[in-house]
Amino acid sequence: MRADVTTLDAASAGAVELSDAIFNLEPRADILHRMVRWQQLKRMAGTHHAQDRSEVNVTGKKMFKQKGTGGARHGDKSVQQWRGGGKAFGPKPRSHAIGMTKKVRALALRHALSTKAKAGELVVLDRAVAPEGKTKTLKARFEKLGLTNALFIDGSELDDGFARAARNIPNIDVLPIEGINVYDILRRKKLVLTKAAVDALEARFKI
Repeated sequence: MRADVTTLDAASAGAVELSDAIFNLEPRADILHRMVRWQQLKRMAGTHHAQDRSEVNVTGKKMFKQKGTGGARHGDKSVQQWRGGGKAFGPKPRSHAIGMTKKVRALALRHALSTKAKAGELVVLDRAVAPEGKTKTLKARFEKLGLTNALFIDGSELDDGFARAARNIPNIDVLPIEGINVYDILRRKKLVLTKAAVDALEARFKI
């Protein structure tokens, strides 16, 4: 498929041929859902912790005599039914990550890219460069392009001025090609790829 290339000043910079194997798949919501869930579970800290009866700091003395009280027999104050006792089956530190093969993860990324392309929410940019590094100037350029909620993907190295100016603009994310992921693609309205990013993606998938 063919896509027009634009500059930050909203001027035409020719066109580029996009691979159908990356940008023209029929999007599958089930694969995208699995990938987003995999990402969210993988980044969960899993540091929740509740003390069980072996960890609470209580006396080990028998609470009252075994017989003659007319009540139930108890011998340990650390059990869960007493105030200050340990929690039964409480959460413990663990990993929430689930398994997913590399092939499925790669396929999910291609489906996410195809989703943006088919929805008309893919923009190909000539270069993502802002030598002056001014947020106000860059924001005005984005508004001219209609980019108020977008993810920018550049090559392996980001332009320092562009990244510095863009980080102060709400709903704008900038990532190098190594950081491209399904969750960030889907959470923003527009996906903006530089020509360097397009070349890197085609090399990555060996198209």
